Amino acid sequence: MSRRKYAARLRRVSREQHVRTFPDEASLAAAWRQFKANPTDELRNRLVEHYLYLVRYTAERIRAKLPDEVDVEDLMSAGIFGLVDAIDAFDLGRGVKFETYCAPRIRGAVLDELRSMDWVPRLVRHRAQRLNETIRMLEAELGRIPTQEEVAERLRLPRAQFEKLVRDANAVSLVSLSQRLGDSDSSRDIAEIDIVPDEQSTDPVAEAQKADIKHIIANELTRAERLIIVLYYYEQMTMKEIGATLDLSESRVSQMHSAIIARLREQLGVDQEDLARAGTDLMA
Repeated sequence: MSRRKYAARLRRVSREQHVRTFPDEASLAAAWRQFKANPTDELRNRLVEHYLYLVRYTAERIRAKLPDEVDVEDLMSAGIFGLVDAIDAFDLGRGVKFETYCAPRIRGAVLDELRSMDWVPRLVRHRAQRLNETIRMLEAELGRIPTQEEVAERLRLPRAQFEKLVRDANAVSLVSLSQRLGDSDSSRDIAEIDIVPDEQSTDPVAEAQKADIKHIIANELTRAERLIIVLYYYEQMTMKEIGATLDLSESRVSQMHSAIIARLREQLGVDQEDLARAGTDLMA
């Protein structure tokens, strides 16, 4: 059986309470002596199952400080490998309890796995952590959010280096699209991907409003009124230029424009920006 398959089986076993493979300390000590004299896979597996609770305890403690998308089972897989290595390397002659000896090895194996999964270099993440700690300290001292100049001064960094540090720190944080939102009032789970805006989709309300504006412009305005809308919003002509084109005074063009806007606002509740977009689409 491969180490990963064995780790998967042990994770299932570890969901139960502490499994005491050996009934008492005497039988455990005898198993240790036998394993060191003749290290068989069967004895190693029995020792691993006996100490598996230490792996789950360590993995759950580390998991509590990590984002929700990190699975405790993945941490346990790495921790089990650390436990196996600790069993193989343990020296009975040192007079140290195995629980004390294996704890840092299990923790180290879990942390090594986390580092291998992390796409951000350790130095960048360390600097980002230092930046966040400095900001929190200044917030506590000043009673407000510190400015970038204040943070840079506390870190003793020139402006260029500080800006690079901020850019690197912003690149450290990633959000899993499968992460569930905790403040959802819905009966079903909502993930981050459910609320990501689709930049390529159109707003159906805006499209319906745009269609109404185009209908009014095309069917309910006179020829002169349509020309005023098109020339003003699409051709970017001034009121004076429109008046010269339509043989109307500048004041008359302004009055007609104001009347059109008032009518559209009363009927549809639109503003001049909506009218400008509709006028552009009408000419397209």
